[in-house]
Amino acid sequence: MTIARMWCTTAAFMAAMAVVMGAVAAHLPIERFGLPEGREIVHEAVQMQMWHALALLALGMGLRAPSRLQILAGCMMLPGAMLFCGALYVTAFSGHHLGSVAPTGGSLLILSWVLLGVGFLVRHD
Repeated sequence: MTIARMWCTTAAFMAAMAVVMGAVAAHLPIERFGLPEGREIVHEAVQMQMWHALALLALGMGLRAPSRLQILAGCMMLPGAMLFCGALYVTAFSGHHLGSVAPTGGSLLILSWVLLGVGFLVRHD
């Protein structure tokens, strides 16, 4: 499987799960959340997850010969999104914060975007 196909496949499943989580958040009674602001926390996680699913899809469809930096950037988006969004989902539904999990995931996401930008900047087509 090529990296582009892997990114597109991953993006499709990430987007599907974002829609599922959005539906859960919209229809779940407020008392089922671990925090009063749980619905809003899930909403933020869903948005972040969907944006990064779309970014991975765009990378998979648009980069025929990605550079090493671009490959690294794309490959960092999935664990970054999983850590960041997963920590938000856990917090929203359980009320328990997972320490530095969300910041670590967020940092991976930020770094992936920086690497992607540098990859485009130094690319020699």
